Amino acid sequence: MNNQESDSPVTHVAVVGAGTMGAAMATRLLSEHFGVGVWSRKPESTRSLVDLGASSHADVRVVVADADVVLTMLPTADVTVEMMFNAGGLEAMRHNAIWAQMATIGTSATESIANLVLARRPDVTFIDAPVSGSRGPAESGQLEILASGDRSRVPLLENVFDVLGKRTLWLGPVGSGSCMKLILNTWLAFQIEGAAEAASLATRWNVDSSTLLEALHDSPLVSPYAMGKLERIIDRDFRPDFSLDWALKDLELVGANAGDDAAPIAAAIALRWRHLVETVASGLDVSAAGLGLESSTGQSD
Repeated sequence: MNNQESDSPVTHVAVVGAGTMGAAMATRLLSEHFGVGVWSRKPESTRSLVDLGASSHADVRVVVADADVVLTMLPTADVTVEMMFNAGGLEAMRHNAIWAQMATIGTSATESIANLVLARRPDVTFIDAPVSGSRGPAESGQLEILASGDRSRVPLLENVFDVLGKRTLWLGPVGSGSCMKLILNTWLAFQIEGAAEAASLATRWNVDSSTLLEALHDSPLVSPYAMGKLERIIDRDFRPDFSLDWALKDLELVGANAGDDAAPIAAAIALRWRHLVETVASGLDVSAAGLGLESSTGQSD
Protein backbone atom coordinates (compact mmCIF):
# COMPACT_ATOMS: atom_id res chain seq x y z
CA MET A 1 0.00 0.00 0.00
CA ASN A 2 1.42 3.37 -0.99
CA ASN A 3 0.47 5.91 1.64
CA GLN A 4 0.19 8.70 -0.93
CA GLU A 5 -2.65 6.78 -2.57
CA SER A 6 -4.51 6.24 0.71
CA ASP A 7 -7.54 8.24 1.79
CA SER A 8 -5.79 8.78 5.15
CA PRO A 9 -3.56 11.81 5.61
CA VAL A 10 0.16 11.25 5.52
CA THR A 11 1.14 10.28 9.05
CA HIS A 12 4.17 11.71 10.83
CA VAL A 13 5.89 8.91 12.71
CA ALA A 14 8.62 9.12 15.35
CA VAL A 15 10.87 6.07 15.61
CA VAL A 16 12.61 6.01 18.99
CA GLY A 17 15.50 3.57 18.68
CA ALA A 18 17.42 3.28 15.41
CA GLY A 19 19.21 -0.01 15.89
CA THR A 20 18.88 -2.83 13.38
CA MET A 21 15.09 -3.14 13.57
CA GLY A 22 14.24 0.48 14.26
CA ALA A 23 16.34 1.65 11.32
CA ALA A 24 14.78 -0.97 9.04
CA MET A 25 11.28 0.10 10.03
CA ALA A 26 12.12 3.77 9.53
CA THR A 27 13.55 2.95 6.09
CA ARG A 28 10.32 1.20 5.14
CA LEU A 29 8.17 4.12 6.30
CA LEU A 30 10.32 6.60 4.38
CA SER A 31 9.99 4.52 1.22
CA GLU A 32 6.22 4.83 1.56
CA HIS A 33 6.39 8.64 1.94
CA PHE A 34 5.66 8.96 5.63
CA GLY A 35 7.22 11.83 7.51
CA VAL A 36 9.70 10.21 9.87
CA GLY A 37 11.65 11.55 12.84
CA VAL A 38 14.27 9.34 14.46
CA TRP A 39 16.14 9.24 17.74
CA SER A 40 18.98 6.93 18.71
CA ARG A 41 21.34 6.53 21.62
CA LYS A 42 24.02 6.33 18.90
CA PRO A 43 23.42 9.39 16.68
CA GLU A 44 25.70 8.03 13.95
CA SER A 45 23.18 5.23 13.34
CA THR A 46 20.66 7.78 12.02
CA ARG A 47 22.86 9.24 9.25
CA SER A 48 21.66 6.90 6.52
CA LEU A 49 18.06 7.62 7.53
CA VAL A 50 18.62 11.36 7.33
CA ASP A 51 20.01 10.81 3.82
CA LEU A 52 16.69 9.14 2.97
CA GLY A 53 14.68 12.09 4.28
CA ALA A 54 14.23 11.50 8.00
CA SER A 55 14.74 14.19 10.61
CA SER A 56 17.02 13.34 13.51
CA HIS A 57 17.31 15.04 16.89
CA ALA A 58 19.42 14.42 19.97
CA ASP A 59 16.49 15.15 22.28
CA VAL A 60 13.75 12.51 22.29
CA ARG A 61 11.21 15.16 23.28
CA VAL A 62 11.78 17.04 20.02
CA VAL A 63 11.44 13.88 17.93
CA VAL A 64 8.09 12.84 19.40
CA ALA A 65 6.52 16.32 19.74
CA ASP A 66 4.99 16.50 16.24
CA ALA A 67 4.31 12.81 15.71
CA ASP A 68 0.86 11.31 15.26
CA VAL A 69 2.38 7.92 16.04
CA VAL A 70 5.45 7.12 18.17
CA LEU A 71 7.11 3.74 17.68
CA THR A 72 9.58 2.59 20.32
CA MET A 73 12.14 -0.04 19.36
CA LEU A 74 14.56 0.09 22.28
CA PRO A 75 16.58 -2.86 23.61
CA THR A 76 15.13 -3.24 27.11
CA ALA A 77 12.28 -2.14 29.32
CA ASP A 78 14.68 -0.06 31.42
CA VAL A 79 15.85 1.95 28.41
CA THR A 80 12.25 2.40 27.26
CA VAL A 81 11.24 3.77 30.66
CA GLU A 82 14.31 6.00 30.76
CA MET A 83 13.54 7.66 27.41
CA MET A 84 9.76 7.81 27.51
CA PHE A 85 9.31 8.73 31.17
CA ASN A 86 12.52 9.98 32.78
CA ALA A 87 13.72 11.87 29.68
CA GLY A 88 10.26 13.32 29.00
CA GLY A 89 9.24 11.47 25.85
CA LEU A 90 5.69 10.72 26.98
CA GLU A 91 5.19 14.21 28.38
CA ALA A 92 6.23 15.76 25.06
CA MET A 93 3.84 13.70 22.92
CA ARG A 94 1.02 15.60 21.27
CA HIS A 95 -2.57 15.36 22.49
CA ASN A 96 -4.31 12.13 21.42
CA ALA A 97 -1.13 10.69 19.91
CA ILE A 98 -0.52 6.94 19.75
CA TRP A 99 2.43 5.12 21.28
CA ALA A 100 3.15 1.69 19.81
CA GLN A 101 5.73 -0.19 21.86
CA MET A 102 7.21 -2.62 19.29
CA ALA A 103 10.32 -4.03 20.97
CA THR A 104 10.42 -7.26 22.97
CA ILE A 105 10.58 -6.12 26.60
CA GLY A 106 8.44 -8.73 28.35
CA THR A 107 4.86 -8.93 29.51
CA SER A 108 5.23 -7.59 33.06
CA ALA A 109 7.17 -4.51 31.95
CA THR A 110 4.69 -3.84 29.14
CA GLU A 111 1.73 -3.94 31.49
CA SER A 112 3.52 -1.66 33.97
CA ILE A 113 4.30 0.85 31.24
CA ALA A 114 0.68 0.80 30.05
CA ASN A 115 -0.50 1.60 33.58
CA LEU A 116 1.97 4.50 33.84
CA VAL A 117 0.74 5.92 30.52
CA LEU A 118 -2.87 5.70 31.70
CA ALA A 119 -2.01 7.50 34.93
CA ARG A 120 0.12 10.25 33.40
CA ARG A 121 -1.29 10.75 29.89
CA PRO A 122 -4.74 9.17 29.54
CA ASP A 123 -5.17 10.95 26.20
CA VAL A 124 -2.29 8.93 24.71
CA THR A 125 -3.24 5.51 23.35
CA PHE A 126 -0.68 2.87 24.30
CA ILE A 127 -0.47 -0.20 22.08
CA ASP A 128 1.64 -3.28 22.80
CA ALA A 129 2.87 -4.39 19.35
CA PRO A 130 6.06 -6.44 19.20
CA VAL A 131 6.95 -7.87 15.81
CA SER A 132 7.93 -11.25 14.46
CA GLY A 133 10.61 -10.92 11.80
CA SER A 134 14.09 -9.54 11.31
CA ARG A 135 15.73 -6.74 9.34
CA GLY A 136 14.89 -8.03 5.86
CA PRO A 137 11.14 -8.41 6.49
CA ALA A 138 11.11 -5.03 8.25
CA GLU A 139 12.63 -3.29 5.22
CA SER A 140 10.21 -5.01 2.82
CA GLY A 141 7.06 -4.58 4.91
CA GLN A 142 6.72 -8.30 5.69
CA LEU A 143 6.71 -8.27 9.48
CA GLU A 144 4.02 -9.98 11.51
CA ILE A 145 2.74 -7.46 14.04
CA LEU A 146 1.44 -8.89 17.31
CA ALA A 147 -0.78 -6.08 18.53
CA SER A 148 -2.80 -5.72 21.71
CA GLY A 149 -4.67 -2.86 23.28
CA ASP A 150 -7.59 -0.62 22.30
CA ARG A 151 -7.88 -1.12 18.54
CA SER A 152 -10.90 1.17 18.21
CA ARG A 153 -8.84 4.33 18.70
CA VAL A 154 -6.04 3.69 16.23
CA PRO A 155 -6.98 4.04 12.53
CA LEU A 156 -3.78 6.01 11.87
CA LEU A 157 -1.74 3.32 13.55
CA GLU A 158 -3.28 0.66 11.35
CA ASN A 159 -2.21 2.77 8.38
CA VAL A 160 1.36 2.51 9.68
CA PHE A 161 1.04 -1.21 10.45
CA ASP A 162 -0.22 -1.90 6.92
CA VAL A 163 3.07 -0.56 5.58
CA LEU A 164 5.32 -2.33 8.07
CA GLY A 165 3.65 -5.72 8.15
CA LYS A 166 2.24 -8.43 5.95
CA ARG A 167 -0.44 -8.87 8.61
CA THR A 168 -1.41 -7.57 12.02
CA LEU A 169 -2.88 -9.91 14.62
CA TRP A 170 -4.99 -8.12 17.25
CA LEU A 171 -4.76 -10.37 20.28
CA GLY A 172 -6.66 -8.74 23.13
CA PRO A 173 -5.72 -6.49 26.06
CA VAL A 174 -2.28 -4.93 26.47
CA GLY A 175 0.27 -7.63 27.24
CA SER A 176 -1.26 -10.23 24.94
CA GLY A 177 1.04 -9.21 22.09
CA SER A 178 4.11 -9.52 24.29
CA CYS A 179 2.99 -12.96 25.47
CA MET A 180 2.65 -14.14 21.89
CA LYS A 181 6.05 -12.70 20.94
CA LEU A 182 7.80 -14.61 23.71
CA ILE A 183 6.02 -17.82 22.69
CA LEU A 184 7.12 -17.38 19.07
CA ASN A 185 10.69 -16.55 20.03
CA THR A 186 10.84 -19.63 22.24
CA TRP A 187 9.83 -21.68 19.21
CA LEU A 188 12.47 -19.84 17.17
CA ALA A 189 15.14 -20.69 19.76
CA PHE A 190 14.24 -24.37 19.57
CA GLN A 191 14.71 -24.28 15.79
CA ILE A 192 18.08 -22.56 16.06
CA GLU A 193 19.32 -24.94 18.74
CA GLY A 194 18.00 -27.90 16.74
CA ALA A 195 19.92 -26.77 13.66
CA ALA A 196 23.08 -26.23 15.74
CA GLU A 197 22.88 -29.65 17.35
CA ALA A 198 22.13 -31.37 14.03
CA ALA A 199 25.26 -29.78 12.57
CA SER A 200 27.22 -30.87 15.65
CA LEU A 201 26.06 -34.47 15.31
CA ALA A 202 26.94 -34.49 11.61
CA THR A 203 30.45 -33.32 12.49
CA ARG A 204 30.82 -35.88 15.28
CA TRP A 205 29.77 -38.74 12.98
CA ASN A 206 31.62 -37.49 9.87
CA VAL A 207 28.42 -36.92 7.91
CA ASP A 208 29.14 -34.56 5.02
CA SER A 209 27.27 -31.28 5.43
CA SER A 210 25.97 -31.39 1.86
CA THR A 211 24.48 -34.81 2.57
CA LEU A 212 22.75 -33.47 5.67
CA LEU A 213 21.29 -30.57 3.69
CA GLU A 214 20.14 -32.95 0.96
CA ALA A 215 18.43 -35.19 3.52
CA LEU A 216 16.54 -32.22 4.95
CA HIS A 217 15.62 -30.63 1.61
CA ASP A 218 11.82 -30.36 1.32
CA SER A 219 11.48 -32.37 4.54
CA PRO A 220 8.48 -31.72 6.79
CA LEU A 221 10.94 -31.90 9.69
CA VAL A 222 12.48 -28.52 8.97
CA SER A 223 11.15 -25.00 8.41
CA PRO A 224 12.67 -22.63 5.83
CA TYR A 225 13.95 -20.54 8.75
CA ALA A 226 15.72 -23.45 10.42
CA MET A 227 17.14 -24.59 7.08
CA GLY A 228 18.55 -21.12 6.47
CA LYS A 229 20.16 -21.06 9.91
CA LEU A 230 21.60 -24.55 9.42
CA GLU A 231 23.23 -23.40 6.19
CA ARG A 232 24.70 -20.39 7.99
CA ILE A 233 25.98 -22.60 10.82
CA ILE A 234 27.68 -24.88 8.30
CA ASP A 235 29.14 -21.90 6.41
CA ARG A 236 30.17 -20.21 9.68
CA ASP A 237 28.28 -17.11 8.58
CA PHE A 238 27.75 -15.13 11.76
CA ARG A 239 26.98 -11.72 10.28
CA PRO A 240 24.26 -10.32 12.54
CA ASP A 241 20.69 -10.39 11.33
CA PHE A 242 19.13 -11.30 14.67
CA SER A 243 21.88 -11.39 17.27
CA LEU A 244 22.38 -14.19 19.75
CA ASP A 245 22.44 -11.53 22.48
CA TRP A 246 18.85 -10.49 21.73
CA ALA A 247 17.65 -14.07 21.30
CA LEU A 248 19.12 -14.82 24.74
CA LYS A 249 17.42 -11.74 26.18
CA ASP A 250 14.07 -13.05 24.94
CA LEU A 251 14.62 -16.50 26.47
CA GLU A 252 15.54 -14.89 29.78
CA LEU A 253 12.34 -12.82 29.60
CA VAL A 254 10.41 -16.07 29.19
CA GLY A 255 11.94 -17.36 32.42
CA ALA A 256 11.38 -14.09 34.24
CA ASN A 257 7.76 -13.70 33.13
CA ALA A 258 6.53 -17.31 33.08
CA GLY A 259 9.02 -19.22 35.26
CA ASP A 260 11.62 -21.72 34.09
CA ASP A 261 9.27 -24.59 34.94
CA ALA A 262 6.92 -23.47 32.15
CA ALA A 263 9.62 -23.93 29.50
CA PRO A 264 12.51 -25.95 30.96
CA ILE A 265 14.17 -26.62 27.60
CA ALA A 266 14.16 -22.89 26.87
CA ALA A 267 15.86 -22.34 30.23
CA ALA A 268 18.54 -24.91 29.36
CA ILE A 269 19.16 -23.27 25.98
CA ALA A 270 19.40 -19.88 27.66
CA LEU A 271 22.06 -21.19 30.04
CA ARG A 272 24.21 -22.44 27.16
CA TRP A 273 23.67 -19.30 25.09
CA ARG A 274 24.56 -17.09 28.07
CA HIS A 275 27.98 -18.78 28.18
CA LEU A 276 28.45 -18.20 24.44
CA VAL A 277 27.49 -14.53 24.64
CA GLU A 278 29.83 -13.99 27.58
CA THR A 279 32.75 -15.68 25.81
CA VAL A 280 32.80 -15.76 22.01
CA ALA A 281 29.46 -14.85 20.44
CA SER A 282 28.36 -11.39 21.59
CA GLY A 283 27.24 -9.32 18.61
CA LEU A 284 27.08 -12.33 16.30
CA ASP A 285 24.02 -13.76 14.59
CA VAL A 286 22.01 -16.51 16.24
CA SER A 287 23.75 -18.89 13.83
CA ALA A 288 26.69 -18.57 16.25
CA ALA A 289 24.72 -20.90 18.54
CA GLY A 290 26.71 -23.69 16.89
CA LEU A 291 30.06 -22.43 18.14
CA GLY A 292 30.10 -24.07 21.54
CA LEU A 293 28.97 -27.38 20.09
CA GLU A 294 31.78 -27.27 17.54
CA SER A 295 34.22 -26.84 20.42
CA SER A 296 32.93 -30.01 22.05
CA THR A 297 33.48 -31.98 18.83
CA GLY A 298 37.05 -30.91 18.48
CA GLN A 299 36.68 -28.00 16.06
CA SER A 300 38.01 -24.58 16.94
CA ASP A 301 35.83 -21.53 17.30
